[in-house]
Amino acid sequence: MSRESGARDALGELRRTHAAAEITASLVGSEVVLAGWVHKRRDHGGVIFVDLRDRGELVQVVFRPDASQEAHARAGELRSEYVLLVRGVVERRSAETVNPKLTTGEVEVEVTELRLLNAATPPPFPIEEETDADESVRLRHRLHDLRRPPLQRAMRLRHALYQSVRGVLAERGFLEIETPMLAKSTPEGARDFLVPSRLHPGSFYALPQSPQIMKQMLMIAGFDRYFQIVRCFRDEDLRADRQPEFTQIDLEMAFVGIEEVLEVLEEVMVRGFREAAGIEIERNFRRIPHAEAMARYGSDRPDTRIQLELVDLTESFRGSAFRAFRAAVDGGGIVKCLPIHDAQDLSRGDIDRLEGFVKKELGARGLAWIRVNEDAEWQSPIVKFFSDEERVAVAEKTGARPGSLLFFQADQASRANGVLSRLRTDLGQKLGRVDGREWDVLFVVDFPLFERADDGSLTYAHQPFVAPLEEDLQLLDEAPERVRGTHYDVVVNGVELGSGSLRNHRSDVQRRILEVLGYAKADAESRFGFLLNALDAGAPPHGGFAFGYDRWAMVLAGLDSLRDVIAFPKTQRGQDLLMDAPGEVESAQLDELALRIVRPPSEKS
Repeated sequence: MSRESGARDALGELRRTHAAAEITASLVGSEVVLAGWVHKRRDHGGVIFVDLRDRGELVQVVFRPDASQEAHARAGELRSEYVLLVRGVVERRSAETVNPKLTTGEVEVEVTELRLLNAATPPPFPIEEETDADESVRLRHRLHDLRRPPLQRAMRLRHALYQSVRGVLAERGFLEIETPMLAKSTPEGARDFLVPSRLHPGSFYALPQSPQIMKQMLMIAGFDRYFQIVRCFRDEDLRADRQPEFTQIDLEMAFVGIEEVLEVLEEVMVRGFREAAGIEIERNFRRIPHAEAMARYGSDRPDTRIQLELVDLTESFRGSAFRAFRAAVDGGGIVKCLPIHDAQDLSRGDIDRLEGFVKKELGARGLAWIRVNEDAEWQSPIVKFFSDEERVAVAEKTGARPGSLLFFQADQASRANGVLSRLRTDLGQKLGRVDGREWDVLFVVDFPLFERADDGSLTYAHQPFVAPLEEDLQLLDEAPERVRGTHYDVVVNGVELGSGSLRNHRSDVQRRILEVLGYAKADAESRFGFLLNALDAGAPPHGGFAFGYDRWAMVLAGLDSLRDVIAFPKTQRGQDLLMDAPGEVESAQLDELALRIVRPPSEKS
């Protein structure tokens, strides 16, 4: 039934004229229509005040009997989170009632008409800036949680960042092109989510971990500047900065080298910080080679504001009589130290707690330590095992002096660096060893092309399509572990926001890399034949990058969890508590897909 024929919707003939944030002193004397939720209701001796909340702000609306007896009477029935439409006149507040914390704090709206659009059940927690509600409760009641100011701000920031990125890349001639969600399973560094095919029983699509191969195909197809803001999926263990589905800003460029790609990344970053968060960061980001980052900070995503650095002592203990250190070196590992000077604030109890932490949380075998007291004496259970030469070497390399506390790890490089890097960050922040910079933005470059897996086999450091540096090509045969890749990461305040590389545009180099990784020729052709054939069709030199969009938004918003910048996130166990997913499906659906459920032994009766 059309409006002209007399049909009415829930709003009747009233329509909102202003958002709450627009109700300022400039509108005093004007009639306005507002809509929103009851944030708070207060009855002051016959005059009822309601803080009305919409997406952007709160505005105080007032119900007085002399303005409208009907509206005043109905206002007495209002409760938290009821949905209202009100008509009234903007009035200036008295001087003593002005609220300087609100953009609307100088005025209020005297209501002449009230419409209750919907009642509401009591919220499970207050819709406030801070809440002590457990995260599982917040996620189960996500609709209420999303009404809270921090999440409202985070969603607005995400939107502004989207628009900034699109603007920069469009200005620079990038085309926004969508790539498939249903694709072929290829090695990307994590486990795929698989989608069974009804039309091809026993066959599966894979949800993309990234559009890596597809964007390379677009370069070969002649679209020499591509981007998209795309959903990606990885079936991996979760943490605060990781989700099974996430958003990625994906871009690729043809006929470029590393410098051209990094120049675009700087522009995207500078504009994104400015336009989404009003933050100015300087161009010409610092560059740190991967080997230097690992040596000095133990991490390929260092926060260099923290004024603590690691010291490598491997050579000093290569022939040591101290078996714990000697065994690590003989096994191909390292001995590394985190020296902290003027560390009197760290007690023996603190050291014991740190040792328990690194064992339980970081998988370390232990945490060796030495404290240098005020008389320059070394106090530690391990000192008696050191030779005089080793003591001299440790003192010289670490700068040990009265008040110093030295933490040691002797293990495989990845574990030793990981433990000391975490201690460096945690203790640096706890002890205030941080310089005055608010933003530490840098590129980490010259990553290795290959690394050793846990079983000792050679694997790719990032993904198998990274091009090696031209001068290292000859090392593919004789010393593949020394080959450096054209890989680069963007790191902000110790958080990796994204990574990229130049790609192999020559099929002979790509085939050789797959061979080094252990792929037989037939297997390589079966899994990657479409890409190898595409490279043979005339592939230009190309490279690109992928920003972790959610992480970027999290850093800009000053939040600690990705879940606070994603509208409907998953828990650390990959569950959507609002939708109760994942869930079981009907047996008929499984039959259509030629699937059956095999229960783990623990679930069988």
